[in-house]
Amino acid sequence: MTADRWVVDGNYSAVQDLVWQRADTVVWLDLPRPLVMRRIILRTIRRAVTRERLWNGNREPLTNFYRLDPEKNVIRWAWVKYHEYVERYGAAMHDAAYAHLSFVRLRSRHEVDAFLA
Repeated sequence: MTADRWVVDGNYSAVQDLVWQRADTVVWLDLPRPLVMRRIILRTIRRAVTRERLWNGNREPLTNFYRLDPEKNVIRWAWVKYHEYVERYGAAMHDAAYAHLSFVRLRSRHEVDAFLA
């Protein structure tokens, strides 16, 4: 974030204030829950079957298919946290503390494609 131009990916609330203080735009991928769930399930299955290496050498655990604790199951986490993120970003768009930010809310694959084009 020390460069003139940069992009940060993620929903890491621990650093959100730091990042958003220096940012000028937040691009919010507010995709429909069925699409989000379909993508995370298919991605998790692919990663688990192929034993794909992720960040820091991690691999997708098979427990993602049966654990109910969202802290230990990325699929369950996505389901449980979906509305929390919709509410959090929706509130941030109207929060005076973030008035310096432009929010771009993309709600479909078509809107994402158009934005990237």
